[in-house]
Amino acid sequence: MRPKEVVCKWVDAFNLHDVEAITSLYHENAINHQVANDPVTGIEAIRAMFTEEFASADMTAITENIFEDGQWAILEWRDPLGLRGCGFFQVVNGKILFQRGYWDKLSFLKQHNLPIE
Repeated sequence: MRPKEVVCKWVDAFNLHDVEAITSLYHENAINHQVANDPVTGIEAIRAMFTEEFASADMTAITENIFEDGQWAILEWRDPLGLRGCGFFQVVNGKILFQRGYWDKLSFLKQHNLPIE
């Protein structure tokens, strides 16, 4: 799959809160770095991260744009509450090897009535 196709599948799985479908898109040694948090390395740690996050908040990603350049896909998204962000996905052999996401953590925590760290 091309990077853009992988990211489209990622968004679909994310919006269904389907942890197994999401993690199936990652390389075994992938790194997921949401810049508001420490990087998460390895598919098991990524699985645990999504399991925890979906248990704490009802998250939805509405795609605004997806761009592709070589091994990279860039996702611009928003959620129903108005939060916006973007993600950069490096896709190698049809699997996400590296992901970096940018979003406002304070706004997210306030919108979901979660404790501010």
